[in-house]
Amino acid sequence: MMEQPHGQQQLIGEAVDALKELEGDGNTAKNIKVKIQEIISVLQKNGDSFKAVKALDGLEELTNNPNLDQQIRTQLWNVASILEKSNGQ
Repeated sequence: MMEQPHGQQQLIGEAVDALKELEGDGNTAKNIKVKIQEIISVLQKNGDSFKAVKALDGLEELTNNPNLDQQIRTQLWNVASILEKSNGQ
């Protein structure tokens, strides 16, 4: 298993924090919270060098939901941007 560089771990930590904030938001629909929890679980797995890619897939699925609130969609795009940076580390 590959060790993650410190910068990548920090970026993934930022993404998890942002997702937890969304998860705790009272305006986030329950079905969206469930998906966010799944993405957080993926990101918190140790030793998975593809976890950012897997999380990005989940985020893409979420942001394509036509019923998603625009503010939440924007926040999810911000998380996706953080994860894309982590892939470049």
